[in-house]
Amino acid sequence: MVKKSVKDRPLVGWREWVRLPELGISRIRAKVDTGARTSALHAFDVEVIERDGVEYVTFNVNPRQHSTSHVVAAEARLIDHRYVRSSAGRRTFRPVIETIVEIQGERWPIELTLIARDRLKFRMLLGREAMQGRLVVDPGRSYIGGKPKLRKKATKTRDAATGKGGK
Repeated sequence: MVKKSVKDRPLVGWREWVRLPELGISRIRAKVDTGARTSALHAFDVEVIERDGVEYVTFNVNPRQHSTSHVVAAEARLIDHRYVRSSAGRRTFRPVIETIVEIQGERWPIELTLIARDRLKFRMLLGREAMQGRLVVDPGRSYIGGKPKLRKKATKTRDAATGKGGK
């Protein structure tokens, strides 16, 4: 990775719209949290499976805040399980995946822990390990990059109300 100087890094606010293209998530609001070491994604129905001797995790995501009507079914290679301490001081054992994040047209791989965040204000938390050497944070601003347009997804999604799949 070539490190950019601070002046060449994208400026982000304390909350931003991000994409997770490998997971089929065209946009999700993320809290940019320099106090959190790791990044986290809201996930449910998490299941570890093995294929050809490699562990994967399948899971569902509700990328829309305060809504369960849109479900994205995702799958990624499991890279680890780790204990993570929440801001409330609770330790949880979480699956960890690696995926690409896109913010303001910039893309890079990050590690994400999977945890139920449906009761929290943001479905995704972008921690400092994911931002280090890549972004500059202005904590007094929000959504500097604007809201990305929806892109067609290559992965299947399910409608929570009907249970029917689509593309």
